[in-house]
Amino acid sequence: MIFIYRNLLLIYGFSICLASLFNKKAGAWCSGRKNFFTRLKKTYRRKGKTAWIHCASLGEFEQGRPVIESLKKKNPDISVVLTFFSPSGYEVRKNYKEADYVLYLPLDTPRNARRFLEITQPDVAVFVKYEFWYFFLMALKERKIPVFLISAIFRHDQWFFKGYAGKFRKLLEVYHKIFVQDTASEHLLKKHGLKNVRVAGDTRFDRVLTIARARRKIPVAENFKADHLTVVAGSTWKEDEEFLFKYINQKIRPYKWIIAPHEIYPGHLKWMAGRLQVPFVFFSEAEQKDYKKVDVLVIDNIGMLSSLYAYADVAYIGGGFGNGIHNILEAAVFGVPVIFGPNHRKFREANELIRLKGAFSYQKEEQLNTLFSEFYDHEPLRNKSGQICQQFVNNSAGSTEIIVNNLLMI
Repeated sequence: MIFIYRNLLLIYGFSICLASLFNKKAGAWCSGRKNFFTRLKKTYRRKGKTAWIHCASLGEFEQGRPVIESLKKKNPDISVVLTFFSPSGYEVRKNYKEADYVLYLPLDTPRNARRFLEITQPDVAVFVKYEFWYFFLMALKERKIPVFLISAIFRHDQWFFKGYAGKFRKLLEVYHKIFVQDTASEHLLKKHGLKNVRVAGDTRFDRVLTIARARRKIPVAENFKADHLTVVAGSTWKEDEEFLFKYINQKIRPYKWIIAPHEIYPGHLKWMAGRLQVPFVFFSEAEQKDYKKVDVLVIDNIGMLSSLYAYADVAYIGGGFGNGIHNILEAAVFGVPVIFGPNHRKFREANELIRLKGAFSYQKEEQLNTLFSEFYDHEPLRNKSGQICQQFVNNSAGSTEIIVNNLLMI
């Protein structure tokens, strides 16, 4: 199994570099690792006690971020080495000020793992959610460096628990402590003989509460909303927008709509403009037009979605007809009901909020139409669902404190 794993990784690395000839993201993946150790030796200077935090991509970074910032707050002298596997994480956060060094993670080979640890010399390592790199973990174990897994979640159908994965399941014993999101994960791990497990919750709850407290006012959105009931649809994909636009174009209820698509390249914005049959305006052009009188405000920039949810009476979260829904907590923290498509099974918070009747999933047009109409017509229903969401977020906070207190004991 280890031989197969190692060779598959080498083939994977070669394939990505081959794809870099015509794929920008693959190009960033390869160029970021070119002469990696030569560059690292020249620039890296260890500054006292060092914590290595590894995130696969941007989503995992948002879970690791509260831990990094709390660590720095409680121990300003600690040095943080932040690594990413994916360019989509590294390129967005390469200038993150709370980390002393932001790097790509080299491909998981025995030699790379050994050299990385020899240069960086971390006192503690933290992997976020789904990161199980065999040779890095073995190298950490060999050097007796404590390693933690945080915001983890496990399911019976994961490959870890297949009959052929016994060798890799042993990796979980390398962790000094595994902080899981829920009791189901804890029970599953303990069933397989692991004792180094503790339920701490998901650090994203702490993160969204921090974001909500620091949210910025957006005058255009505030004036656009005025005293109208407003739907904020965030991180929508074309499949989501097809459903939304059918409802909007029929003018079934006189909502105002703020739509922040996941993709804002010109071709997609043009497609949106062609589908909307009601008055709309792009955010970038709003102040040059009479934007208060239109029905739809289309956000053609990035970076303001988490603050826009503060103007929602109902929130719609995109991604439910693709690989999975985007962050529903950014909306739920503001105490509004949340709607999304059917692909949410892997998201614990979505399943829990559906059970509590704070969030709602749909598959067909008529189901979405009913949800929007009922929330418009019935204020008590809307308020109750929103309160459930807000209470759920508030009650789930505190994971960061548990994790950081354990890290500081090392």
